[in-house]
Amino acid sequence: MATTAKKNIPALRFPQFMGEWEEKRLGDVVTIRSGNSPDKYNLDITGIHPYLKVEDLNNNDKYQMSSRQYSDSSEKLIDVQSIIFPKRGAAIMTNKVRINEVPVLLDSNLMAIKPSSNIIYSEFLYYWIWNKKLYEIADTSTIPQINNKHISPLLIQLPDSKEQTKIALSLSSIDERLQQLQQQQSLLEQYKNGCMQQLFSQKLRFKNDKGKAYPEWKEVPGGDAFENISNKKHNSDLPILAITQEFGAIPRDLIDYNVLVSEKSVESYKVVEVGDFIISLRSFQGGIEYSNYKGICSPAYIILRPSVEVDRGFFKYYFKTSTYIKRLTKKLEGIRDGKMISYGYFSEVLLPLPSVEEQTKIANFLSAIDEQINTVKQQIAQTQQFKKGLLQQMFV
Repeated sequence: MATTAKKNIPALRFPQFMGEWEEKRLGDVVTIRSGNSPDKYNLDITGIHPYLKVEDLNNNDKYQMSSRQYSDSSEKLIDVQSIIFPKRGAAIMTNKVRINEVPVLLDSNLMAIKPSSNIIYSEFLYYWIWNKKLYEIADTSTIPQINNKHISPLLIQLPDSKEQTKIALSLSSIDERLQQLQQQQSLLEQYKNGCMQQLFSQKLRFKNDKGKAYPEWKEVPGGDAFENISNKKHNSDLPILAITQEFGAIPRDLIDYNVLVSEKSVESYKVVEVGDFIISLRSFQGGIEYSNYKGICSPAYIILRPSVEVDRGFFKYYFKTSTYIKRLTKKLEGIRDGKMISYGYFSEVLLPLPSVEEQTKIANFLSAIDEQINTVKQQIAQTQQFKKGLLQQMFV
């Protein structure tokens, strides 16, 4: 006799638990609340209750707070241990799901659900909602939007309270690890920024291998150290590079960067060698970009290559400092998106020129910090992927 496969059992389960999970209509086990626009509240800025807006959900904390403190009548407050998330707009796509530990007031772009029965545990509900991908149930005819009509009919599968608690605690431990790693990354980035300020202002100086000071730094016009390169000799078989503030010059197929170009237009593209620098349209905001790749880029970009002996790593960091960006844009009053810093202007801006040996020491020091940051970033990505896999398998 054939056996009927059991429904409502997750793929991954703690061994001490057995039996099928119970299916419930979400609207029958939670209360649903929506926020209001500020004019609907009797807001008192001397109050004690946080007033949450979507932008308050941008951090990585599971438990949510806000710097805005207001008071209002108690019936408008959202109870503690409610699950808060965006109800409209692009924010629905971003999994900004939070739990409040104190009573809060919500903006009209947020809504909250809270267990109305002891058969469901708030932390379990938090992870269930986080895993649910709310954008899949939203109205998308104009602006994505979620209302009670979307939430109430959802079916949720519930184990007993002990199993819910076990699942939530397991996932919470991963979240704690993620928070620790993200804090570690933040501290390393702050340390790096502080070191860069000290090193490039010469408040912190290295000594040579014999313990002696390096020569005083020179300052030279940019045009004395870098030349403008415009090599268009290629067979269009090199990767097309995207010039970005986040990744520098990087092949377009390595990032989500889809721009169609014709074969004819590619013929006019410039060759970028590994170690070249590129003046981009946004150099007045984020400095000059560095390329770790050989490829081709639009002729609109200006490619810089050292004309004297330098350590490229030194300038890779220096060209991204606030000090240099201020120098670069000092005379460019009224510059807007779409305008590019010319090579002529770059040529006039003074650059520091320590000895090559000191440049290398600075570059190696900062590179070592970057390696630590990248290691932590990889750990974060791996932990996030592990959490995603658990979420997919631990819920029905």
